Amino acid sequence: MDRMLYTAMSGAKQTLDQQAVVTHNLANAATPGFRAQLQAMRSLDVKGEGLPTRSVVQATTPGADFSQGPVNMTGRALDIAIDANGWLAVQAEDGSEGYTKRGDLQIDSTGMLRVAGRPVIGEGGPLIVPLGSEVSIGSDGTVSALGEGETPENVAQVGRLKLISAEPGSLLRGDDTLFRAAPNAEGAVQPLPADENIRVATGALEGSNVSATEAMVAMIANARRYELQMKGITSADENAQRANSLLSLS
Repeated sequence: MDRMLYTAMSGAKQTLDQQAVVTHNLANAATPGFRAQLQAMRSLDVKGEGLPTRSVVQATTPGADFSQGPVNMTGRALDIAIDANGWLAVQAEDGSEGYTKRGDLQIDSTGMLRVAGRPVIGEGGPLIVPLGSEVSIGSDGTVSALGEGETPENVAQVGRLKLISAEPGSLLRGDDTLFRAAPNAEGAVQPLPADENIRVATGALEGSNVSATEAMVAMIANARRYELQMKGITSADENAQRANSLLSLS
């Protein structure tokens, strides 16, 4: 009975946490380059004196789904779709370097290239283009600008996107949704080197790899699992009350 109660109680809590992961994935089903977060559950024995019969359920997020999302043509000059193992380097809020698959670049009022509000990193830091210029991006990540009123012969290269290569599963997702390399032996996270072999497709965007249908099914399954666990708690309580009644009669 103890085991049933602890398992159902912890399972109900972890199911809610798992539901939060599924909800987050579903909310980003239309976010360019989004990588779905994975979730799993496992049973653990409670450690401690006098607790040999109790087990709890623990939800874990073993990583992200690194499968490629669908690539859609947009025709927009600042939209890029990156190679399967390629990632775009951006600057996080704390100044560190992070990596994303999102490719809907924007130019802010200062001429800085940004994606999702974060500065895009080039060969020497955040990339800045001349205001009012027509910007184009080459397949190797080269950023060129044509000044207003100038002829095509005056196109000038203003920088190059920092593109890195990483095998699926080798990057870790941070709380800010950016991916980074695993910490080294000293616990420090070092920026990855640029890979000149990575290519991008301009005028296209890679979509989220979240399946809205699968996410909805998972939400329904989690809701039913939660109901089942709550019934388990109720049954354990009823069984305990019946046992107490029988013991009181003796």
